[in-house]
Amino acid sequence: MKFAHFSHVWAKPDMTPHQRYEQLWRELQVCDDTGFDYAFCVEHHFRPDESLMSSPSLFCVGAGARTKRLRIGPMGYIVPLYHPLRLAEEIAIVDQMLGGRMELGLVPGITAPYFIPFEVDHGKRKSPTLEFVPYLKAAFGEQPFSFKGECHSTKSAKLAVLPMQKPYPEMWMQSRDPQTLEFCAEHGINTGYFIVFPRLEAAPRYRKYLADWQKAGHTRKPKIAYSLPVYVDETDEIAIEKALFRASRAYSGFLKEPEPGETFEQRLNAFADMFIARGEAGAAKIFLNIFDPDYILKNDLVFIGSPKTVAEKIHKAASEGLFNTFLGEFNFADLPEEDLMRSIRLFGEKVIPALKDFEPF
Repeated sequence: MKFAHFSHVWAKPDMTPHQRYEQLWRELQVCDDTGFDYAFCVEHHFRPDESLMSSPSLFCVGAGARTKRLRIGPMGYIVPLYHPLRLAEEIAIVDQMLGGRMELGLVPGITAPYFIPFEVDHGKRKSPTLEFVPYLKAAFGEQPFSFKGECHSTKSAKLAVLPMQKPYPEMWMQSRDPQTLEFCAEHGINTGYFIVFPRLEAAPRYRKYLADWQKAGHTRKPKIAYSLPVYVDETDEIAIEKALFRASRAYSGFLKEPEPGETFEQRLNAFADMFIARGEAGAAKIFLNIFDPDYILKNDLVFIGSPKTVAEKIHKAASEGLFNTFLGEFNFADLPEEDLMRSIRLFGEKVIPALKDFEPF
C-alpha cells in the first residue's frame, strides 16, 4: 500500500492564512520524516470560511521546498478553469522545481459555484478535462507542438520548460463515473474515491477498472486511492475522546454558506439532494449521517484509534473497497496542533510499517 497526507487546507477561525500554511508545512515535514509516500491538496475557490487552497501549484512548490522525498501534487487541478497551454507550462515548471517529485491530479470539478466567477459552463466541464490528457501528452512531446481537438487547440507552441519526469508526471483522476474509469484505464491514469461513495458499491466499479487496465496492456499496477479523516493516539479511548466529535465536523465546510434563517438540517439536506439527483442514494445516505459521531465510528467512515486499531481498519476497508493508496485527512475541525502532529507521527512510525507490504489487489 501507499500512504498520503491529504489536505483541504481547512480554514481555522483562530489562524490567519499565513499561519495555516505554516502549520501545513510543519505537517508535511513530519510526513516526510516518517515514511509517507505522497502529499496531496484540493483546489477550492471563493469560500474563505472553508478551504484556503485555490492554487495547487503553489502548494506543490511550497511543500517541495520543505520536504526531501515526498511526492507532491494536486488532487487535483480543476482543468476547465485553466487555459490548457498555461496549465501545461505550469505543470512542467512545478515538476522541475520539485526535482521530478510531482504527481499530477486532474479533475473536472464537482462544485458549480466555483465556475460562475470564471464564467465557465459547469455543465460542459467533463469533455475539456478528458481532452486535456492527449493535449498534455502532445505538449510534452516533440517541440514545437500543435494540437487540434474539440475543446483545446494550440498551433506551433514551443515550451520553455518540459517536465523532469519523462514523458510526464504520473497522472490521477479521482472518479467513480463508469465512463471516466474506462478512460482512465485506457490511458494509464490512477484513480480513486472519497468518503461519500460506499466502499461496497465502489468495489465492483474498480474491479472493472482493473480488468480494463489489464486489457490495455499497461506494465505497472494502477493506484486506487480512498480518502477520509484519520486520527491515531496511544489508545483507542484517548483517540476517540480527542478526535471523534471533531472528525464528525471535518466536512462541515462542504455545506453552502447559510442563508438568513436557514437551519443546519436544511443545508445538509440540500447537499444530499445533489447526490440523489446524480442517482447516488448511497452517497446521499453517508452525507446525511456524516456529522453523526456514532454513525461514522460504527461504519468505519473515520479511522480513529491506536496504531493497531487504525491499521486493522485500513486493512479491512481496503479489502472491502478495493483501494491500495490511502489519503488520510489528518487536520480537521479544531484539533490542537500537538495532537495533530502526534497523530501524524504515530501513523508514519507504526501504521505505515504494519501495512506497507499489504496488497489489496
